[in-house]
Amino acid sequence: MNSLLASDPSAVAAEGTLPPEALPEPRSQGKLVLRKFLRHRLAMASTAVLVLIVLLCAILPIFWSHNYEDSSNPSFADPSASFPLGTTQVGKDMVSQILRGTQYSLLIALTVSILSTLVGVIFGALSGYLRGITDSAFSRLTDLFLIVPQLAAAAILAKAFGGGTWYIVALVLASFGWMQISRITRAEAMSLSQREFVESARASGASTSRIIFKHLVPNMVGSITVNATLAVAQAVLAEAALSFIGLGVQLPDTSLGRVILENYAQLQTRPWLFFGPFVVLVLISLSINFIGDGLRDAFDPRQRRQKA
Repeated sequence: MNSLLASDPSAVAAEGTLPPEALPEPRSQGKLVLRKFLRHRLAMASTAVLVLIVLLCAILPIFWSHNYEDSSNPSFADPSASFPLGTTQVGKDMVSQILRGTQYSLLIALTVSILSTLVGVIFGALSGYLRGITDSAFSRLTDLFLIVPQLAAAAILAKAFGGGTWYIVALVLASFGWMQISRITRAEAMSLSQREFVESARASGASTSRIIFKHLVPNMVGSITVNATLAVAQAVLAEAALSFIGLGVQLPDTSLGRVILENYAQLQTRPWLFFGPFVVLVLISLSINFIGDGLRDAFDPRQRRQKA
């Protein structure tokens, strides 16, 4: 072995050391995060459940024999091969109603998550980096929104702006969903703004926007991703609660909360009409929360032991 190594001077830099090409390549941060997330069994199972729900909602309506608007079916038909979850009082197939309601619920939740994350990250990063008067103003605004009963305020705003359409509900919920992300982003921005790479960028004359979006935000991608994921689950439940009290999505749009509201009176006599959309709502919320837990563990550099 020694003679073989000695025959190739470029293979050994010094006796007892390995050449650089023989050393293992260092893993990037993204690969480490992905590896830890893939080892989180509960998060992976939840991802599979959520992907299955999304695929069913996107593909199954194309092949399903009943349209969600069709009310020509028998009223309150019992579960059968033609109607696996029966029909509603007005003769609509419950499976098609759940599929349509899930589509709108996920659309609203994703819109709320994106908007609230954008607002929260911008407010939090500006507040944590600039400090002073800007920090005080944004902090007081955040505190004001935090003390307002969110569901009651969202119900009032939805009613005031006409409500009914899914995007109005999404905008109303997003206006009360950015505060937690803003506070977390502010704390991280205050810590990162004291680091050497930020001081170097500031000394080189970089603008405030460049420092925030080029240096601060990329180093907060872990917490932003986790909180954006959890915001989806919170938005699903908030939309369902708002629709359940009759101040959320209105016809012709629908959602899981709306479907639950319409069939709540049948809980005792025809429980499948209530528990069908209810179980889907719970599965979506739980799976997203478990995915968020897996992402939190994956992005945490102190996490060594993989959780179930």
